[in-house]
Amino acid sequence: MFNVLFDLWQMHSMSSIREKNQTIITHFVLLGFSDLQDLQIFIFLIFLSIYLATMAGNILIVVLVISDQHLHTPMYFFVGNLSCLETCYSSTILPRMLASLLSGDRTISAKGCMLQFWLFGFLAATECYLLAVMSYDRYLAVCKPLHYTALMDNRLCVQLVLVSLLSGLLVVTTITLTMAQFSFCAPYEIDHFFCDFMPLIQHLCSGAHFLLLSSFITTSVFTFPPFLLTIASYIYIITAILRIPSATGRKKAFSTCSSHLSVVTIFYGALIVVYMFPNTDTLSRMNKVFSLFYTVFTPLANPLIYSLRNKEVSKSLKRAIDKCVHFAKMPKDVLCTAFFGTSF
Repeated sequence: MFNVLFDLWQMHSMSSIREKNQTIITHFVLLGFSDLQDLQIFIFLIFLSIYLATMAGNILIVVLVISDQHLHTPMYFFVGNLSCLETCYSSTILPRMLASLLSGDRTISAKGCMLQFWLFGFLAATECYLLAVMSYDRYLAVCKPLHYTALMDNRLCVQLVLVSLLSGLLVVTTITLTMAQFSFCAPYEIDHFFCDFMPLIQHLCSGAHFLLLSSFITTSVFTFPPFLLTIASYIYIITAILRIPSATGRKKAFSTCSSHLSVVTIFYGALIVVYMFPNTDTLSRMNKVFSLFYTVFTPLANPLIYSLRNKEVSKSLKRAIDKCVHFAKMPKDVLCTAFFGTSF
Protein backbone atom coordinates (compact mmCIF):
# COMPACT_ATOMS: atom_id res chain seq x y z
CA MET A 1 0.00 0.00 0.00
CA PHE A 2 2.71 2.50 0.99
CA ASN A 3 4.69 1.55 -2.13
CA VAL A 4 1.71 2.24 -4.41
CA LEU A 5 0.88 5.62 -2.80
CA PHE A 6 4.52 6.73 -2.94
CA ASP A 7 4.88 5.67 -6.57
CA LEU A 8 1.60 7.34 -7.56
CA TRP A 9 2.87 10.63 -6.16
CA GLN A 10 6.26 10.13 -7.82
CA MET A 11 4.70 9.27 -11.20
CA HIS A 12 2.41 12.31 -11.05
CA SER A 13 5.25 14.68 -10.17
CA MET A 14 7.34 13.39 -13.08
CA SER A 15 4.54 13.46 -15.66
CA SER A 16 5.39 16.94 -16.98
CA ILE A 17 9.05 15.96 -17.39
CA ARG A 18 8.10 12.73 -19.15
CA GLU A 19 5.87 14.58 -21.62
CA LYS A 20 8.85 16.67 -22.77
CA ASN A 21 10.86 13.55 -23.61
CA GLN A 22 8.74 11.80 -26.22
CA THR A 23 11.45 9.73 -27.92
CA ILE A 24 9.57 6.46 -28.37
CA ILE A 25 11.86 3.44 -28.05
CA THR A 26 11.51 -0.11 -29.40
CA HIS A 27 14.12 -1.85 -27.28
CA PHE A 28 15.56 -1.81 -23.78
CA VAL A 29 18.94 -2.53 -22.23
CA LEU A 30 18.70 -4.67 -19.11
CA LEU A 31 21.66 -3.48 -17.06
CA GLY A 32 21.47 -6.45 -14.71
CA PHE A 33 24.81 -6.80 -12.95
CA SER A 34 26.79 -4.69 -15.44
CA ASP A 35 28.31 -2.68 -12.58
CA LEU A 36 30.28 -5.82 -11.64
CA GLN A 37 32.26 -6.10 -14.87
CA ASP A 38 35.19 -8.00 -13.35
CA LEU A 39 32.86 -10.68 -11.94
CA GLN A 40 30.73 -11.41 -15.03
CA ILE A 41 32.14 -14.91 -15.60
CA PHE A 42 31.95 -15.73 -11.90
CA ILE A 43 28.32 -14.55 -11.72
CA PHE A 44 27.55 -16.51 -14.89
CA LEU A 45 28.92 -19.73 -13.36
CA ILE A 46 26.96 -19.19 -10.14
CA PHE A 47 23.64 -18.63 -11.92
CA LEU A 48 24.33 -21.45 -14.37
CA SER A 49 24.86 -23.82 -11.44
CA ILE A 50 21.69 -22.55 -9.77
CA TYR A 51 19.68 -22.97 -12.97
CA LEU A 52 20.92 -26.50 -13.61
CA ALA A 53 20.27 -27.49 -9.99
CA THR A 54 16.81 -25.91 -10.11
CA MET A 55 15.85 -27.70 -13.30
CA ALA A 56 17.26 -31.05 -12.18
CA GLY A 57 15.66 -30.88 -8.73
CA ASN A 58 12.21 -29.80 -9.86
CA ILE A 59 12.10 -32.23 -12.78
CA LEU A 60 13.18 -35.01 -10.41
CA ILE A 61 10.28 -34.22 -8.06
CA VAL A 62 7.81 -34.24 -10.98
CA VAL A 63 9.12 -37.62 -12.14
CA LEU A 64 8.96 -39.09 -8.61
CA VAL A 65 5.41 -37.83 -8.03
CA ILE A 66 4.25 -39.31 -11.34
CA SER A 67 6.07 -42.65 -11.08
CA ASP A 68 5.79 -43.53 -7.38
CA GLN A 69 2.38 -44.76 -6.19
CA HIS A 70 3.24 -43.79 -2.61
CA LEU A 71 3.28 -40.12 -3.67
CA HIS A 72 -0.14 -40.20 -5.37
CA THR A 73 -1.73 -38.03 -2.67
CA PRO A 74 -3.20 -34.50 -2.83
CA MET A 75 -0.19 -32.98 -1.07
CA TYR A 76 2.33 -34.37 -3.56
CA PHE A 77 0.02 -33.67 -6.48
CA PHE A 78 0.28 -29.99 -5.55
CA VAL A 79 4.04 -30.32 -4.91
CA GLY A 80 4.48 -31.80 -8.38
CA ASN A 81 2.50 -28.96 -9.95
CA LEU A 82 4.56 -26.42 -7.98
CA SER A 83 7.78 -28.01 -9.26
CA CYS A 84 6.48 -27.95 -12.84
CA LEU A 85 5.47 -24.32 -12.39
CA GLU A 86 8.87 -23.31 -11.04
CA THR A 87 10.67 -25.14 -13.84
CA CYS A 88 8.89 -22.82 -16.28
CA TYR A 89 9.28 -19.89 -13.88
CA SER A 90 13.08 -20.15 -13.84
CA SER A 91 13.23 -20.62 -17.60
CA THR A 92 11.57 -17.26 -18.27
CA ILE A 93 14.38 -15.34 -16.56
CA LEU A 94 17.62 -17.26 -16.07
CA PRO A 95 18.44 -18.35 -19.67
CA ARG A 96 18.11 -14.74 -20.87
CA MET A 97 20.24 -13.54 -17.96
CA LEU A 98 22.89 -16.20 -18.60
CA ALA A 99 23.09 -15.28 -22.30
CA SER A 100 23.56 -11.61 -21.39
CA LEU A 101 26.29 -12.39 -18.87
CA LEU A 102 28.16 -14.56 -21.38
CA SER A 103 27.80 -12.46 -24.52
CA GLY A 104 27.54 -8.99 -23.02
CA ASP A 105 24.48 -8.26 -25.19
CA ARG A 106 21.86 -6.85 -22.79
CA THR A 107 19.38 -5.53 -25.35
CA ILE A 108 15.83 -6.82 -25.51
CA SER A 109 13.01 -5.61 -27.72
CA ALA A 110 10.05 -3.83 -26.15
CA LYS A 111 7.75 -6.65 -27.28
CA GLY A 112 10.16 -9.25 -25.94
CA CYS A 113 10.28 -7.37 -22.65
CA MET A 114 6.48 -7.32 -22.46
CA LEU A 115 6.38 -11.04 -23.24
CA GLN A 116 8.87 -11.80 -20.48
CA PHE A 117 6.85 -9.70 -18.05
CA TRP A 118 3.64 -11.52 -19.04
CA LEU A 119 5.21 -14.97 -18.62
CA PHE A 120 6.85 -14.06 -15.33
CA GLY A 121 3.70 -12.39 -14.01
CA PHE A 122 1.46 -15.28 -15.05
CA LEU A 123 3.67 -17.87 -13.35
CA ALA A 124 4.23 -15.72 -10.24
CA ALA A 125 0.50 -15.01 -9.82
CA THR A 126 -0.30 -18.69 -10.37
CA GLU A 127 2.23 -19.61 -7.70
CA CYS A 128 0.49 -17.26 -5.24
CA TYR A 129 -2.77 -19.13 -5.83
CA LEU A 130 -1.11 -22.54 -5.74
CA LEU A 131 0.63 -21.78 -2.44
CA ALA A 132 -2.77 -20.77 -1.04
CA VAL A 133 -4.25 -24.04 -2.27
CA MET A 134 -1.40 -25.98 -0.65
CA SER A 135 -1.93 -24.14 2.64
CA TYR A 136 -5.64 -25.02 2.51
CA ASP A 137 -4.71 -28.65 1.85
CA ARG A 138 -2.44 -28.65 4.93
CA TYR A 139 -5.22 -26.99 6.95
CA LEU A 140 -7.63 -29.82 6.10
CA ALA A 141 -4.95 -32.46 6.79
CA VAL A 142 -4.09 -31.06 10.24
CA CYS A 143 -7.38 -29.56 11.44
CA LYS A 144 -9.89 -31.95 9.82
CA PRO A 145 -8.00 -35.25 9.41
CA LEU A 146 -11.12 -37.46 9.57
CA HIS A 147 -12.76 -35.63 6.66
CA TYR A 148 -9.59 -34.95 4.68
CA THR A 149 -9.88 -37.85 2.22
CA ALA A 150 -13.52 -37.13 1.47
CA LEU A 151 -13.00 -33.38 1.05
CA MET A 152 -9.74 -33.36 -0.92
CA ASP A 153 -10.53 -35.85 -3.68
CA ASN A 154 -8.86 -36.09 -7.09
CA ARG A 155 -11.50 -34.01 -8.84
CA LEU A 156 -11.17 -31.11 -6.39
CA CYS A 157 -7.34 -31.22 -6.64
CA VAL A 158 -7.48 -30.84 -10.42
CA GLN A 159 -10.08 -28.08 -10.18
CA LEU A 160 -7.99 -26.12 -7.67
CA VAL A 161 -4.91 -26.27 -9.92
CA LEU A 162 -6.95 -25.16 -12.95
CA VAL A 163 -8.47 -22.28 -10.97
CA SER A 164 -4.94 -21.22 -9.94
CA LEU A 165 -3.78 -21.21 -13.57
CA LEU A 166 -6.83 -19.35 -14.87
CA SER A 167 -6.71 -16.77 -12.07
CA GLY A 168 -3.03 -16.03 -12.67
CA LEU A 169 -3.68 -15.80 -16.41
CA LEU A 170 -6.60 -13.40 -15.94
CA VAL A 171 -4.73 -11.06 -13.59
CA VAL A 172 -1.55 -10.66 -15.62
CA THR A 173 -3.24 -10.61 -19.02
CA THR A 174 -5.45 -7.73 -17.83
CA ILE A 175 -2.43 -5.73 -16.64
CA THR A 176 -0.34 -6.53 -19.74
CA LEU A 177 -3.11 -5.57 -22.18
CA THR A 178 -3.57 -2.28 -20.32
CA MET A 179 0.18 -1.61 -20.48
CA ALA A 180 0.24 -2.44 -24.20
CA GLN A 181 -2.05 0.55 -24.89
CA PHE A 182 0.82 2.94 -24.07
CA SER A 183 4.23 3.62 -25.64
CA PHE A 184 7.65 3.46 -24.02
CA CYS A 185 9.91 6.51 -24.00
CA ALA A 186 13.60 7.14 -23.33
CA PRO A 187 15.73 6.43 -21.40
CA TYR A 188 15.98 2.87 -22.66
CA GLU A 189 18.12 1.45 -19.83
CA ILE A 190 16.39 -0.69 -17.17
CA ASP A 191 18.38 -1.17 -13.98
CA HIS A 192 17.20 -4.74 -13.46
CA PHE A 193 18.04 -8.25 -14.65
CA PHE A 194 14.55 -8.93 -16.07
CA CYS A 195 11.47 -7.00 -17.22
CA ASP A 196 9.63 -6.45 -13.96
CA PHE A 197 6.49 -4.34 -13.52
CA MET A 198 7.86 -1.24 -11.77
CA PRO A 199 10.91 -0.77 -14.06
CA LEU A 200 8.62 -1.06 -17.09
CA ILE A 201 5.99 1.49 -16.09
CA GLN A 202 8.72 4.00 -15.24
CA HIS A 203 9.48 4.08 -18.99
CA LEU A 204 5.91 4.73 -20.17
CA CYS A 205 5.46 7.98 -22.10
CA SER A 206 2.12 8.57 -20.37
CA GLY A 207 -0.50 6.82 -18.28
CA ALA A 208 1.94 5.43 -15.71
CA HIS A 209 -0.07 6.63 -12.72
CA PHE A 210 -3.29 5.26 -14.27
CA LEU A 211 -1.68 1.87 -14.92
CA LEU A 212 -0.22 1.74 -11.42
CA LEU A 213 -3.60 2.47 -9.86
CA SER A 214 -5.51 0.02 -12.08
CA SER A 215 -2.96 -2.75 -11.52
CA PHE A 216 -3.14 -2.14 -7.78
CA ILE A 217 -6.94 -2.54 -7.88
CA THR A 218 -6.69 -5.66 -10.07
CA THR A 219 -4.05 -7.39 -7.96
CA SER A 220 -5.85 -6.43 -4.73
CA VAL A 221 -9.07 -8.03 -5.96
CA PHE A 222 -7.51 -11.19 -7.40
CA THR A 223 -4.26 -11.87 -5.51
CA PHE A 224 -4.82 -10.44 -2.02
CA PRO A 225 -7.45 -13.08 -1.13
CA PRO A 226 -5.09 -16.05 -1.66
CA PHE A 227 -2.52 -14.32 0.53
CA LEU A 228 -5.13 -13.91 3.29
CA LEU A 229 -6.17 -17.54 2.82
CA THR A 230 -2.56 -18.64 3.27
CA ILE A 231 -2.14 -16.59 6.45
CA ALA A 232 -5.49 -17.75 7.88
CA SER A 233 -4.74 -21.40 7.11
CA TYR A 234 -1.45 -21.30 8.99
CA ILE A 235 -2.97 -19.49 11.93
CA TYR A 236 -5.47 -22.33 12.28
CA ILE A 237 -2.75 -24.94 11.67
CA ILE A 238 -0.39 -23.53 14.32
CA THR A 239 -3.27 -23.17 16.79
CA ALA A 240 -4.32 -26.78 16.21
CA ILE A 241 -0.74 -28.04 16.57
CA LEU A 242 -0.25 -26.21 19.88
CA ARG A 243 -3.34 -27.96 21.24
CA ILE A 244 -1.85 -31.43 20.68
CA PRO A 245 -0.91 -32.73 24.14
CA SER A 246 2.17 -34.80 23.25
CA ALA A 247 5.43 -33.32 22.01
CA THR A 248 5.81 -36.19 19.54
CA GLY A 249 2.39 -35.49 18.08
CA ARG A 250 3.13 -31.78 17.73
CA LYS A 251 6.42 -32.52 16.00
CA LYS A 252 4.81 -34.98 13.57
CA ALA A 253 1.95 -32.60 12.76
CA PHE A 254 4.26 -29.63 12.21
CA SER A 255 6.57 -31.66 9.97
CA THR A 256 3.72 -32.11 7.48
CA CYS A 257 3.49 -28.36 6.80
CA SER A 258 6.86 -26.88 7.84
CA SER A 259 8.39 -27.42 4.39
CA HIS A 260 5.54 -25.60 2.69
CA LEU A 261 5.70 -22.83 5.27
CA SER A 262 9.40 -22.35 4.46
CA VAL A 263 8.63 -21.88 0.74
CA VAL A 264 5.77 -19.47 1.53
CA THR A 265 7.97 -17.40 3.87
CA ILE A 266 10.77 -16.99 1.33
CA PHE A 267 8.40 -16.24 -1.56
CA TYR A 268 6.07 -13.79 0.14
CA GLY A 269 8.80 -12.17 2.24
CA ALA A 270 10.71 -11.09 -0.86
CA LEU A 271 7.54 -9.99 -2.67
CA ILE A 272 6.49 -7.78 0.24
CA VAL A 273 9.87 -6.05 0.39
CA VAL A 274 9.96 -5.40 -3.38
CA TYR A 275 6.32 -4.45 -4.03
CA MET A 276 4.93 -3.14 -0.73
CA PHE A 277 7.70 -0.94 0.69
CA PRO A 278 8.13 2.65 -0.62
CA ASN A 279 10.29 2.74 -3.74
CA THR A 280 13.09 4.94 -2.35
CA ASP A 281 16.55 5.21 -3.91
CA THR A 282 18.06 2.90 -1.30
CA LEU A 283 15.41 0.20 -1.74
CA SER A 284 15.53 0.58 -5.54
CA ARG A 285 19.19 -0.42 -5.47
CA MET A 286 18.35 -3.36 -3.19
CA ASN A 287 15.34 -4.53 -5.23
CA LYS A 288 17.54 -6.53 -7.58
CA VAL A 289 18.92 -8.45 -4.60
CA PHE A 290 15.47 -9.07 -3.07
CA SER A 291 14.07 -10.01 -6.49
CA LEU A 292 16.59 -12.84 -6.65
CA PHE A 293 14.83 -14.53 -3.74
CA TYR A 294 11.49 -15.04 -5.50
CA THR A 295 12.85 -15.42 -9.05
CA VAL A 296 15.96 -17.56 -8.46
CA PHE A 297 16.24 -18.90 -4.91
CA THR A 298 12.62 -19.96 -4.32
CA PRO A 299 12.55 -22.32 -7.34
CA LEU A 300 15.89 -23.71 -6.12
CA ALA A 301 14.68 -24.06 -2.52
CA ASN A 302 11.55 -25.98 -3.49
CA PRO A 303 13.23 -29.28 -4.49
CA LEU A 304 15.80 -28.96 -1.68
CA ILE A 305 13.13 -28.47 0.99
CA TYR A 306 10.79 -31.15 -0.31
CA SER A 307 13.56 -33.71 -0.81
CA LEU A 308 15.97 -33.15 2.06
CA ARG A 309 13.34 -32.39 4.72
CA ASN A 310 10.66 -34.79 3.55
CA LYS A 311 10.88 -38.47 4.46
CA GLU A 312 8.37 -39.65 1.84
CA VAL A 313 10.25 -38.00 -1.03
CA SER A 314 13.58 -39.29 0.31
CA LYS A 315 12.19 -42.83 0.49
CA SER A 316 10.76 -42.50 -3.01
CA LEU A 317 14.12 -41.32 -4.33
CA LYS A 318 15.86 -44.24 -2.60
CA ARG A 319 13.39 -46.70 -4.16
CA ALA A 320 13.98 -45.18 -7.60
CA ILE A 321 17.77 -45.43 -7.17
CA ASP A 322 17.48 -49.05 -6.01
CA LYS A 323 15.40 -49.87 -9.08
CA CYS A 324 17.97 -48.25 -11.37
CA VAL A 325 20.82 -50.13 -9.69
CA HIS A 326 18.91 -53.42 -9.90
CA PHE A 327 18.09 -52.74 -13.54
CA ALA A 328 21.75 -52.00 -14.33
CA LYS A 329 22.87 -55.25 -12.70
CA MET A 330 20.48 -57.46 -14.68
CA PRO A 331 22.19 -59.84 -17.14
CA LYS A 332 22.18 -58.82 -20.79
CA ASP A 333 20.10 -61.81 -21.93
CA VAL A 334 17.45 -61.08 -19.30
CA LEU A 335 17.20 -57.45 -20.45
CA CYS A 336 16.86 -58.50 -24.09
CA THR A 337 14.18 -61.01 -23.20
CA ALA A 338 12.28 -58.36 -21.20
CA PHE A 339 12.37 -55.80 -24.01
CA PHE A 340 12.33 -57.90 -27.20
CA GLY A 341 10.91 -61.23 -26.07
CA THR A 342 14.09 -63.08 -27.03
CA SER A 343 17.79 -63.08 -26.21
CA PHE A 344 20.59 -62.34 -28.69
